[in-house]
Amino acid sequence: MQKKIDLDDFDRRLLQLVREDNLQPARTLADKVGLSISAVLRRLRRLREEKIIVADIAVVNPALTGSALTMHVMVRMEQAGVRAIDSFAREITRHPEVTGAWEVTGDEDYLLKVQVGTMEEYDAFTRRALSEDKGVHSFTTLITIRTVIENDAARRPLRLG
Repeated sequence: MQKKIDLDDFDRRLLQLVREDNLQPARTLADKVGLSISAVLRRLRRLREEKIIVADIAVVNPALTGSALTMHVMVRMEQAGVRAIDSFAREITRHPEVTGAWEVTGDEDYLLKVQVGTMEEYDAFTRRALSEDKGVHSFTTLITIRTVIENDAARRPLRLG
């Protein structure tokens, strides 16, 4: 089990600000949280070293990159053994259409987020990645009609402690 990291109000505010926009200059962050630039840089370095901040990423608009259709796919494995689960986890990461994957509890074993441009692309993906995988017992597809919240960092306060 990972050790819980103690965060103060400055850390929480910095995390909220970089979740909203991680390209803000240290001077801007310092002004917003009421610390010096060097204190902000020290704190951000510590948050990265302690793996609280694990990545600095760009959120891409799928509609503008040819991946406007989002599917959530619930996958049930033929056998729930560790080997089958781990094998599927390794294999599914090789498909660029999969933009999120979670091992879950309940009747299903995995939840996948799949982004494609057309239903034909989705059909090709399911044939290649799911139907031909002998370890997959079944899968159910939920098609996203509209996104209500994707990256909710700007909408809700961060609660870590």
